[in-house]
Amino acid sequence: MRVAFAVDGDQIAPHFGHCAEYALVDVADGQVEGQTRVPTPPHQPGVLPPFLHRHGAECVVAGGMGPRAVQLFEELGITVVIGVSGSLAEAVQALLQGGLTGGQSCCTHGDTACAPSAGHCPH
Repeated sequence: MRVAFAVDGDQIAPHFGHCAEYALVDVADGQVEGQTRVPTPPHQPGVLPPFLHRHGAECVVAGGMGPRAVQLFEELGITVVIGVSGSLAEAVQALLQGGLTGGQSCCTHGDTACAPSAGHCPH
């Protein structure tokens, strides 16, 4: 399974579309098999779901995400986990220990609501 973590440095980014890059972590049999980083393309509505799909992501993890983006990811068969914060290392460890469960979305869009919570990324 390839999991795309929205990151700023070594921290989970509060909003998937405004992160510096994605850490693409390959996990199999409870082990990390590899990790690559890809820079985030310029932010435009609807661009990131197909971008991460082309990179083989099966799950995307971020602090927050709007409901339309969640819908676009789900239409591509990509699981969304939002409400995650802390370090990339902590999030990967949680994933390896049985799955990563999201919580309340961390981002804000002024008067536009972000998705309230989403998903569980199995290991």
